[in-house]
Amino acid sequence: MSVKYRRVLIKISGEALSGGKGTGFDFDFVTSVCESVKQSLALGAQVGIVIGGGNFWRGVKDGAGKVERVSADRMGMLATAMNCLAVGDVFRQCGVDARVMTAVDIQGVGERHDVRKALEYLESGKVVLFACGTGHPFFSTDTASVLRAAEIGADAILLAKNIDGVYSADPRKDPEAVKFDEISYTEVLSRRLQVMDSTATSLAMDNNLPVIVFALADPQNILRVLSGEKIGTLVC
Repeated sequence: MSVKYRRVLIKISGEALSGGKGTGFDFDFVTSVCESVKQSLALGAQVGIVIGGGNFWRGVKDGAGKVERVSADRMGMLATAMNCLAVGDVFRQCGVDARVMTAVDIQGVGERHDVRKALEYLESGKVVLFACGTGHPFFSTDTASVLRAAEIGADAILLAKNIDGVYSADPRKDPEAVKFDEISYTEVLSRRLQVMDSTATSLAMDNNLPVIVFALADPQNILRVLSGEKIGTLVC
């Protein structure tokens, strides 16, 4: 098996790490994800990862009207750092060298994000876990994923979700929803499809970064996407 995309940025939702529990970690599932990434590295892929924080904190949604947006977003950044630390340790137990880089200074948690250093790590076969989003409130981890992908010169963004692609409507609510095999950034924006937020989608479009949306329920899908198998939805 060979890889179609040599350098990728994988975006994983925090909820996915909980294995359906909604909060915390399902370490059996996390281990299976790390093993799939390890197999990807063995094929010659270079992998950066951004993880959401939703298994711990959902920003203003969890703030119950008591936590202001800026504070809520910063709490979300801390949640992503916790996720990166946990996943980094699982990677190391799987025999993979993983480095946590943070968008804000958190001494002892991870290295301050530096593009050149991140590239050095990727080229030496290490997985880089990008924590704390962009480091700024009002920007989602979707936007952080596209930003980091652009910075490292990724060939594609792998958007690992709880759904197997992009649909014309929410398939859990609309039985007539149609799945797209391929769709343009412009159509995603004009239809207001919930692939990524509009800022992230526009940034991907402006930088010609293809986004492959697929289900993480089977972590081996990471390998399938990397090899060029047509699963999920290609946004380009």
